[in-house]
Amino acid sequence: MNCLVTGGAGFIGSNLTKALLEAGHSVRILDNFSTGKRENLGPFQDKIELIEGDLRSYHIVHEAVRDIEVVFHQGALPSVPRSINDPITTNQVNVEGTLNILDAAKDAGVRRVIYASSSSIYGENPALPKQEDMTPLPISPYAVAKLAGEKYCQAFTRSYGLETVALRYFNVFGTGQDPKSQYAAVIPLFITAFLDGSQIRINGDGEQSRDFTFIDNVVQANMKAATAENASGEVFNVACGDRTSLNQILDNLRKVTEVDVEVIYGQDRPGDVKHSLADITKARNILGYMPAVTAEEGLRRSVIWYRTARKQ
Repeated sequence: MNCLVTGGAGFIGSNLTKALLEAGHSVRILDNFSTGKRENLGPFQDKIELIEGDLRSYHIVHEAVRDIEVVFHQGALPSVPRSINDPITTNQVNVEGTLNILDAAKDAGVRRVIYASSSSIYGENPALPKQEDMTPLPISPYAVAKLAGEKYCQAFTRSYGLETVALRYFNVFGTGQDPKSQYAAVIPLFITAFLDGSQIRINGDGEQSRDFTFIDNVVQANMKAATAENASGEVFNVACGDRTSLNQILDNLRKVTEVDVEVIYGQDRPGDVKHSLADITKARNILGYMPAVTAEEGLRRSVIWYRTARKQ
């Protein structure tokens, strides 16, 4: 099938692009490289079509979806802290950009749009595990924007018949994730600190827990969502269905790297939730999603990847 991957030069987008190409699909990428990296496209740059442009551009987005069967909408401005610092741009890219994609997909006759949502939409809802029918209580501009994108997807399915599937990612990590970004995720920061033997700072007491999800599981969910029956208009958790505290991550890294580092604990970070755990029953039943890599195994693979990358 002909696929468009928005944000295809990013961490998730580039891993998804690689898997799509290996499965024999044609891939076009739309990226403005504000957070994505050109080097992520290096291994397959001669096998893709690249459109360099912004999700906020109506005309560029319409050009990008032409002759496309499935859109994998990964493009976004990520990060809760970024959204707290700049809620306006977060809204413009993540809400208006998503609306551009949906409108263009409708006009171009795209079969299905797969939307990358976030577990952050659950926010202050204390119930565990998180189930898709829970009332969202987002507490950051990023989470509000992702929830708005979900609702736009469902509105386009009901109003125009455009097939949409929203995937709520839970703390994705793995090979190719940038540890140098100002808003880098916690696991690449931890891994590089262990490999450097440098100090680690943690917001809070380290007992906050997440359903850490290795990148291969997220790629699998996207590819299944592209073809699954009875999935249109629905929202699915994408995770492992297990939670791990930051302190447990540190313990696992001590074992894998055979290194120990100093850890300093501080204040909780605004906009963060204490615990997160997904119920993935719905994704199993409808998408046929089965997480293939545990958080512990994903951590081991990630350490190997970062060690190799540092030697190149």
